[in-house]
Amino acid sequence: MKTLQFREAVCEAMSEEMRHDESIYLMGEEVAEYNGAYKASKGMLDEFGEKRVIDTPISELGFAGIATGSAMGGNRPIVEFMTFNFALVGIDQIINNAAKIRQMSGGQFNCPIVFRGPTGSAGQLAATHSQAFESWFANCPGLKVVVPSNPADAKGLLKSAIRDNDPVIFMESEQMYGDKGEVPEGEYLIPIGVADIKREGSDVTIVSFGKIIKEAYAAAEKLAEEGIECEIIDLRTVRPMDSKAIIDSVKKTNRLVILEEAWPFGNVSTEITYQVQNQAFDYLDAPIEKINTADTPAPYSPVLLAEWLPNSGDVIKAVKKVLYR
Repeated sequence: MKTLQFREAVCEAMSEEMRHDESIYLMGEEVAEYNGAYKASKGMLDEFGEKRVIDTPISELGFAGIATGSAMGGNRPIVEFMTFNFALVGIDQIINNAAKIRQMSGGQFNCPIVFRGPTGSAGQLAATHSQAFESWFANCPGLKVVVPSNPADAKGLLKSAIRDNDPVIFMESEQMYGDKGEVPEGEYLIPIGVADIKREGSDVTIVSFGKIIKEAYAAAEKLAEEGIECEIIDLRTVRPMDSKAIIDSVKKTNRLVILEEAWPFGNVSTEITYQVQNQAFDYLDAPIEKINTADTPAPYSPVLLAEWLPNSGDVIKAVKKVLYR
């Protein structure tokens, strides 16, 4: 094992795949000369050259469309958005072309493309730069949505995403790029659509994904001091969702708390809640609790932002509520 930052794991995954397959290239704002807005493509221009690591204008609709057409023509582009907030400018290409072309062409065209970049809040970036769009993209048939929470998962899942023949939305976080973690040496892939039990427990299941899962870890440590053992499932892939892993855990613990950094209406935790009540209702000993951001645009004030975001204290309260304590 070796220790890498999240950004280094992302860079390593892209570089390894580009060495194996000349049809893979990276394009986006500042990915080349500047080594990436978050330095996730550091050194790639030097290794692969300007034809495979391409700086684009500030025109998300334009380069998302170019990449989609390129993927239909036999290439395997990786598109970096400086933030998925900016992907809204290019969402027509993602939803109406990349996601639908296989079905609309009767299987004549694949669209092997990865759209990647940071999602969610990242400090004082205010309302238009602090949004989580996982549920938006997961709502569209034809897209796979991956949200890793640590360097090892990021590398293994990104390599799988690049090799996938369908478009993949790969969502990261500006606040995770500096996170360090152990990453396996050599070639390895993590299959898309498989959740991971990060902590085993018997009293309550906590499901989360992305950077907010750290609040679940912190809560579980404090709850363990009180004799409450939480099982934490990192979803890793929002679509396809590993419902079986969640159901199996709930059948063991009989209680479920879902932690998600997103607005409360119509989000991923809502879908998880439906899946569990539909498939494991008789195993539940308490109503499902879901923890989300406040139902407002993200504030700029750090004091208000702390209130807006879920935290470990919210998780502790929710766990005790489902345990009737």
